[in-house]
Amino acid sequence: MSDTSWLTEFPQLDRQQLLAIRQTLDGAYRTFSREYGDTIESFFDPLLSFLIGFEKLLLATPWWLMIALLAALAFYASRSWKLAIGVVVAFVFIGLFGMWDDTMRTMSIIIASTLLAVLIGVPVGIWMARSDRVQRWVTPLLDVMQTMPAFVYLIPVVMLLGIGKIPGLIAVVIYAIPPVIRLTNLGIRLVDKEVLEAAEAYGASRWQRLTGVQLPLAMPTIMAGINQTIMMALAMVVIASMIGVKGLGQPVLKSITNQYFTLGLLNGLAIVALAIMFDRISQSYARRAQQHLSGSRHD
Repeated sequence: MSDTSWLTEFPQLDRQQLLAIRQTLDGAYRTFSREYGDTIESFFDPLLSFLIGFEKLLLATPWWLMIALLAALAFYASRSWKLAIGVVVAFVFIGLFGMWDDTMRTMSIIIASTLLAVLIGVPVGIWMARSDRVQRWVTPLLDVMQTMPAFVYLIPVVMLLGIGKIPGLIAVVIYAIPPVIRLTNLGIRLVDKEVLEAAEAYGASRWQRLTGVQLPLAMPTIMAGINQTIMMALAMVVIASMIGVKGLGQPVLKSITNQYFTLGLLNGLAIVALAIMFDRISQSYARRAQQHLSGSRHD
């Protein structure tokens, strides 16, 4: 009988070769982290100071004032008393069950990571919309960022920066930024070419067409991307707690390791309340922006 093992066995490097490759790559990264880790860490010092200051501000704000501000924000975005009352009820229960401080810490990291993702993601999305070549290069990178297991992000970040707020923020941003980039690119590309041609005919510069035509028309789509970014950032709360990010994720992680069902359930519900609040506010704002834009067109 003929040997048919070649039909099922894939040729591969032997164990010694694989071990040598892994050791070389690991050694190179360790050397890089030792030589440049302090420099990179000092680069993020202003961001760390902002995170600490913002967290202290949220914790120092009286609970009644914070609830009033969140309810006012919900009503401004949605013009819905039901949503505003729902925000009040949710945060009152969060406070009654002793989760206020952890909720404020989680809000600080979510808001900071979302702002950073928007500041980076919207310009990258605009760049992609203006260049097919850039889109071809960036799209595979976004695919990797969205499909790579979140735990894998933590390995190089922790090796380089240790544990704490900044590594957690970086991991959250990497995981959450693809939607805002993709939908910014999509929103700008979907802007009617005839509208752009009309703006160009009136003598609008490239910058004026971007800020006065493309971004306003693409805003509902961009807001949908920001909404998804917030949801993905909240999904990273528990994973980020593994590298020292304080907030609602740490009690959930503790409940998993110690089998505290009630502790995990309550903190999980607090994360759900935050997710619903951010989701409803961002969606309502996007919907109002779309209605305002449609009304302006008809006028």
